[in-house]
Amino acid sequence: MLRFIVRRLLWAIPTLFIVTFVVYCALRLATNPLASYARANPRIAKQPEKMAQYIEENGLWPGITGYIRGYFLWLRGFLTGNWQVSIKGSRPVWPNLKDALINTLRLGIMASIVGISIGLALGIFAALKPGRLRDTAVNTGALIGFSIQPFISAVLLQLFFAVQWAKWFGEPLLPTSGMYPPGHTGFDPVLMLKYMILPVIVVSIQTVAAYSRYMRASLLDVLNSDYLRTARSKGISERRVLVKHALRNAMVPIVTLAALDVGAIVGGLIISEAIFEYPGMGMFFLTAESNGDFPELMPWMVIVTSSVILFNLLADLAYAWLDPRIRLD
Repeated sequence: MLRFIVRRLLWAIPTLFIVTFVVYCALRLATNPLASYARANPRIAKQPEKMAQYIEENGLWPGITGYIRGYFLWLRGFLTGNWQVSIKGSRPVWPNLKDALINTLRLGIMASIVGISIGLALGIFAALKPGRLRDTAVNTGALIGFSIQPFISAVLLQLFFAVQWAKWFGEPLLPTSGMYPPGHTGFDPVLMLKYMILPVIVVSIQTVAAYSRYMRASLLDVLNSDYLRTARSKGISERRVLVKHALRNAMVPIVTLAALDVGAIVGGLIISEAIFEYPGMGMFFLTAESNGDFPELMPWMVIVTSSVILFNLLADLAYAWLDPRIRLD
């Protein structure tokens, strides 16, 4: 196991180098940081010596050689903590990126816990009585959940709990944007949770639909396997067969989906965060992209990529824990 972890970590290093270099080149082509800097600083743009100094300091040389040199200059600064400042406002990138990352993790982890837990429970509930009414109800609900996109469910929930509820009772039941009311200072977990209810519901809807379907299909395959029929024939109780044998083996393919979903949380809530004006990684990305702010976009991409690689490694380790037949070394 240790050898496998070390090998995967060693493979992750060149993977990160390759991915970040490709992303570096793509973002430079897409955002044109020099042009973005000129738009944000029109006075400096008229001073050739200042623009030349900015190019040298930030490695924005033209051509293939310039891109390679620029990437290694950026990489050295990134690894040593000497990050480039944002183009718009010349602000340090890390403080805002750190706050956005924490906010997204808070929302994503809470939504994942709610969505995965409910989805797995519904999948088990349906698989134990295949073809019955409850199985049909779970499948139908999952299909509806898949069909409702986040921007639709978000708008519908906002209309109901804010607009319509205010017409009925004089004030909205739940807030529909932000993390705190305007002007609020300090940390208030109860108030923050109230503001997170609707975003968590929106993010959870498709999670519940996905995991209920996957869990149902995986558990049905396991329940019909030969080794479970053998276990039943030995007189083992149905509950023990389900808990000790069926669920553990049925969870193996679910781990893949969970690892990919949790790893993608860092950068995968853009639509929901934009609709609810939630100050997370999605809003950070949209703001940086609209400004063409290359120094903010690159660290965002590195964090998202690293998260996916890390959780894929954790998924492989979970395989071996759930199913001892799987050997990683």
